[in-house]
Amino acid sequence: MRNILIVSVGVVAVAAIAAGVYFGTRPPAAGPAPVAAASAPSKAALESVQPGDHVLGDPKAPITVIEYASLTCSHCAHFHTQVLPEIKKKWIDTGKVKLVYRDFPLDQVAAKAAQIAECAGNDRYFGVLDLVFRSQPQWAASADPLAELAKPLRIAGLGENEIKACLANEAMSNAVINDYKGGETMGVNSTPTLFINGQLYRGARSVDELDGVFAKLAK
Repeated sequence: MRNILIVSVGVVAVAAIAAGVYFGTRPPAAGPAPVAAASAPSKAALESVQPGDHVLGDPKAPITVIEYASLTCSHCAHFHTQVLPEIKKKWIDTGKVKLVYRDFPLDQVAAKAAQIAECAGNDRYFGVLDLVFRSQPQWAASADPLAELAKPLRIAGLGENEIKACLANEAMSNAVINDYKGGETMGVNSTPTLFINGQLYRGARSVDELDGVFAKLAK
């Protein structure tokens, strides 16, 4: 599990996302407020699907899994590439579970990558997310992560011009910011963090563990 305190050099300013917004370690003193919705959802409201959420599966599925993840988190990548495909076949595709994905970027690179994924649109969002996580070992540790990330994203129709336009899109940056602030409201401080029908589960979970949780809730 990658904790939000992994950023070891103080404040990481994400100027490409919005002025005054910080991802990673932040000082205790109050700073500029992030750009956010006029009335932020309460913790209780955030336990259910919100407008603008990305939902995988039947929106009416009785079991709701809300995932907060960072695109540079290796444990999040493991969940999406090794665990989620099995959960999708057993629970999501059968209409019993829906997955709500929300961004909780732990660093500037993750924040920018999340913004690019937002630009894919709802129809392509989870496909792009899968590409990003599967190619994470190649792009996340490279000298120029976003340039390296752009390579697999060409398959999804996101070329250099589209990515530049996306990173300049304030609405897309605000979507990532609002996810992050919502995560703070929910008490998220590490990734991956799951909420299953409101119950908090921190850290990586296996297929067997999640099968057990879902089986109890499905009774």
